[in-house]
Amino acid sequence: MLQKLKNVGPKTTKLLNKLGIYDITDLVDYYPFRYDVMKLTPLIDGDVCINATVESIPVLTYIRKGLTKLSFRVLTDNFLINVTIFNRNFLKHSLKPGMEINLNGKYDTRKNVLTCNDIKLKPIYNNEIIPIYHQTKGVNSKLINSIVNEALSQDLTIYDYIPEYLVSKYEFLDKKEALYKIHNPKRVSDAKNAIVRFKYEELFKFMFKINYLKTKREKKGGLKRNINPDRVFEFINDLEFELTKDQTNAVKDIVDDLYKPSRMNRLILGDVGSGKTIVAVCAAYYNYLCGYQSVILAPTEILANQHFINISSMFKKYGISVALLKGKTTKKERTKILEDLKKGDIDLLIGTHAILSDDVVFKNLGFVVTDEQHRFGVNQRKNLSNKGVMCDVLYMSATPIPRTYALTIYGDMDISLIKTKPSGRKEIQTSLIRTKDIKVALNTILEEIKKNHQAYIVCPLIENEDSDLTSVKDLKKKMDIAFNKKIPIEILHGQMKQTEKDSVMKNFKEGKTKILISTTVIEVGVDVFNATLMVIFNAERFGLSTLHQLRGRIGRNNLESKCILISDKRAERLKVLEQSNDGFYISEMDFKLRGEGDLFGVRQSGDMVFKIANISSDIKILTQANIDSKKFISKNIDNDFENYSMYKLLVNDLMHID
Repeated sequence: MLQKLKNVGPKTTKLLNKLGIYDITDLVDYYPFRYDVMKLTPLIDGDVCINATVESIPVLTYIRKGLTKLSFRVLTDNFLINVTIFNRNFLKHSLKPGMEINLNGKYDTRKNVLTCNDIKLKPIYNNEIIPIYHQTKGVNSKLINSIVNEALSQDLTIYDYIPEYLVSKYEFLDKKEALYKIHNPKRVSDAKNAIVRFKYEELFKFMFKINYLKTKREKKGGLKRNINPDRVFEFINDLEFELTKDQTNAVKDIVDDLYKPSRMNRLILGDVGSGKTIVAVCAAYYNYLCGYQSVILAPTEILANQHFINISSMFKKYGISVALLKGKTTKKERTKILEDLKKGDIDLLIGTHAILSDDVVFKNLGFVVTDEQHRFGVNQRKNLSNKGVMCDVLYMSATPIPRTYALTIYGDMDISLIKTKPSGRKEIQTSLIRTKDIKVALNTILEEIKKNHQAYIVCPLIENEDSDLTSVKDLKKKMDIAFNKKIPIEILHGQMKQTEKDSVMKNFKEGKTKILISTTVIEVGVDVFNATLMVIFNAERFGLSTLHQLRGRIGRNNLESKCILISDKRAERLKVLEQSNDGFYISEMDFKLRGEGDLFGVRQSGDMVFKIANISSDIKILTQANIDSKKFISKNIDNDFENYSMYKLLVNDLMHID
């Protein structure tokens, strides 16, 4: 318990809770995010860092409301100087004559005044390393460090998730010693050695979870399908269009998985507009031939509607029954769907979160497809697959990431990549302009509207927040003025009700609205074939992968499509989008420039939230942790990790997502 520690009462406990610190383990694992290496300077004009002795009692002056000044004299190198510091009232009673302190700030030789920005109540030595933590009001880095050290002085039970043979192999520090050194490094090398040790442990633990789940899944049996997989090509050959090589390979991967006696757990990673859905449809057809039901879970009603219309049309001639279940489904329709589903009269169910309800019961569900898998939590995905016995599962994601990273972070899944786009699609022409050249964008919008095409306009804010950023509501007013209110324009943003969003997207999809001004909530995967222009304001505010996803809303046809990025900031990385339409290449550049956060969109609780590691900059450690965890599992899974009690606990925790 935190309150057992010295200087930690109820108030401090609440403040620590704000930082995600709820117990002693959270506390000692709350690592500094950087270190200040202190360097003493001589007393010269400008920035200085000096040790000094307090010579006078501080005087507090109230200048105006919210602004105070503390003034006193100090002696440094036998030279008496005046010191001022603003809004540090609490220091008045701490600074006593004769006390040795450290001062940081700007010194004015002419006035003989040092204006401080920081005062430490003890002298420092040259190259002293000060740990800096993420903090909150009322809890600063110094307090966090003192509480951490109080905890480390206790007789703590510390679980080390790196097996002893690996600690020895890599010459890692003992974990308790590493904890002390990461919070109190005497040398830069102390901090570096401790950081590498904790990064490896965190990534080893992460990869253990992934590889354990995959190993257990491979040992379990799956559904039996005795129909020749080649029969799926009867359906493919009958399509009105030809599949790309990548699509064909993905279909083969999935159908081969379905034919095997073990359960499938596969992810299709495809670039925007690469045609992932038809691959899932081909697999659902094969599943139908084998006598099982399929389900496709979509993140929004608009996308579910689109899937239902397109797939129903394809399956009609084969007598395959397709149903749509969503939040807006009437009670009468819902009752009929649930009855038919239970009897087995529905072969494929398409829907939204409504499918996850307990009363949705299948007769013999065999194949589960989750579209835009990152939009659903682990428990939601598990809930769906549990509606059948030993279901085969396919996830689809339009967030392309480099293959090296994909094979590691999605290590519990088999992966099929779809890079090539369907034939007939033209490359989107992307250009970067400044706000002063806005007429270029306006003229392009007008040209597209005159061709009876449509345009998306994206900006970062919903409404003006006293910043230089463009907002949806302000832009709507400006566009109405620019086009004399002669062009139908609507807005879309996250604060709107779902019914309002659906109505706006429906109008745009049907061509009633010609310009859609939106934040980044534009529906992923929704096809508006007539949309040929994407204009993005303040483009520097978005990661490359986000911009590529937005750009993917257009060009879903055989028409010339254009994307205009508007930015007044020199962002060299934006030129990557001018040069390439390859989502995998762009994501690789995004990894190098921004890290993994932007690539994976909405993070789920417990998914890739690392305390110290970063899968982008720490890819070498991640790769090694992946190899080591696989070997560790293969050696110990049969004896149930008999010699590793902490891994027994970890395995028990994993059971709820297996």
